[in-house]
Amino acid sequence: MGLLSEGINEVIATTRFNAAPMGIIYRGGHVRMVLFTGSHTAQNIERDRWVVANLVRDPVLYVTTAFSDLSHDEFFTITVNGVEMHRLAQADAWLACTVVIEHRRTESMAIRLMPLHEEVVSPSVSPINRGFNSIIDATVHATRYVISRDPALRALIDYHAGIVKKCGGERELRALDILYNKINALD
Repeated sequence: MGLLSEGINEVIATTRFNAAPMGIIYRGGHVRMVLFTGSHTAQNIERDRWVVANLVRDPVLYVTTAFSDLSHDEFFTITVNGVEMHRLAQADAWLACTVVIEHRRTESMAIRLMPLHEEVVSPSVSPINRGFNSIIDATVHATRYVISRDPALRALIDYHAGIVKKCGGERELRALDILYNKINALD
């Protein structure tokens, strides 16, 4: 499978009409994810045993899926190896996988992904944008901040916001507004 690179790949994972930003770990030829057991994504994966990794260039979609549910019309239904799955309508590329639960703990679950099929929907080259990368980092910190209210996480969010403001484009700035609206509503 050629869509993933060595390390942690930030994607939007989809399960049955559910989407959430996730890191997919690809090391030594093995593909894995670690999920919080209380999430809809983990519940769906445990029930259905599949996940689709969506590669997306829209920073607004990353932030939106971190904090909100999408409507059903924002998904495409696909059939892979006889299994009906859902991917994002806006995906630039996607990778469908079956899963095996390797370890289950009280708060987390480690799963191994077995790639079945991948497709590039919108082939294009995107330059590195530090604003986009910082939105991803700020979103990761924000999903943890809403649970813990840890001031250190808030400081990291603010740090990445500075990079977004300096380096991001219109979509990154819009994503940052959404992110701050979500976390400021909690304070």
